[in-house]
Amino acid sequence: MAASLVRLVRGGLGRSLNISRSSCLLQQQIRAQSSSTESRPTVRPKDGVAHNQLAAFGEYVAEMMPKYVQQVQVTCYNELEVMIHPDGVIPVLTFMRDHTNAQFRNMIDLTAVDIPTRQNRFEIVYNLLSLRFNSRIRVKTYTDELTPVDSAVPVHMAANWYEREVRYDDELKRVVAEPVELSQEFRKFDLNTPWEVFPAYREPKEAPPKLEAGDAPPEKK
Repeated sequence: MAASLVRLVRGGLGRSLNISRSSCLLQQQIRAQSSSTESRPTVRPKDGVAHNQLAAFGEYVAEMMPKYVQQVQVTCYNELEVMIHPDGVIPVLTFMRDHTNAQFRNMIDLTAVDIPTRQNRFEIVYNLLSLRFNSRIRVKTYTDELTPVDSAVPVHMAANWYEREVRYDDELKRVVAEPVELSQEFRKFDLNTPWEVFPAYREPKEAPPKLEAGDAPPEKK
């Protein structure tokens, strides 16, 4: 009886030790995995379905407007870029805004990139958003120091602000960004009410009391 009891206790202790060892090993593995995953950079996972859909839509846009679309590509982060001729700014932006399969009705940003090594050194970028399809697109065109590009304001009123901030500086020979100046002439504000302008409606001021000889002045409250 005693021997069997000893064997039972030893077996229970052995199983408990094995369980504790396995739990310790499991915790070490979890810590190693967490430390390895935390040290890795955050990279957007590749989505093959979204990539194929964007590529198909880019080909569709190129087929619909072959006169203006020169190149279509999908970047590694599933962002569609459409390179167009400078004459196609208004037609392409209008197509992107009004077409049923596009509906890019919001201009998120309008910027320019200066690449001096190119013949057309300035690259103009229009970032568009479609709330209907929850999708973004980037339309690019190009120009040089002397050739103007049509304004995008007739299509997107938001371009009015961005087009005023960027200009080409002849002295620096590059595109510079300047804050918009909202200057106005100095104005003096009269804070009195209309009733206070007329003397008849002003409240009369209390005259100081007359003091006789030997009277003490009243105490100030």
